[in-house]
Amino acid sequence: MKKVLHWIDDYLEEVLLVAALAAMAVIMGVQVFCRYVLGASLSWSEELTRYIFIWAGFLSISYCTKKCISIKIEQFVGLFPKRGRAVFKVVNHTFELILFIYLLPFAWKYLMSAVANGQTSPAMGIPMYFVQAAPLAGFALSAVRVLQRWIAEFQTARGKGEK
Repeated sequence: MKKVLHWIDDYLEEVLLVAALAAMAVIMGVQVFCRYVLGASLSWSEELTRYIFIWAGFLSISYCTKKCISIKIEQFVGLFPKRGRAVFKVVNHTFELILFIYLLPFAWKYLMSAVANGQTSPAMGIPMYFVQAAPLAGFALSAVRVLQRWIAEFQTARGKGEK
């Protein structure tokens, strides 16, 4: 069980994002083939690709947080010694964590309104709450990843951890 959890912690976003990208490429490839070779368009392909893209967008927030790849001022942060950089990152991660925790209730309300509404997608007929769950999942996973980064940087700032 510990190996499974460790694998999920290490590769969850990567696997989901690669699967999403592959699925979008295959679906749109099939759509192009059907449209130009068979002369018949698939009604569901663009809709499904759009929904996968939405999920990939929200999952990518978590991936970027986990890998610590975001827009930041590297030259400024690089001026500090290792512990100073860690303190700066702890402050940064604190604000990120506050942001994602702040966004979670709004994402929950958004999802619950979709559940209550009962709307389905036009071409595929799937419940829209499957799509509208993406912000909640993305923000929750991002909050977990920010907390992981915060703990690591806090330990470095205290002089107990190594990056």
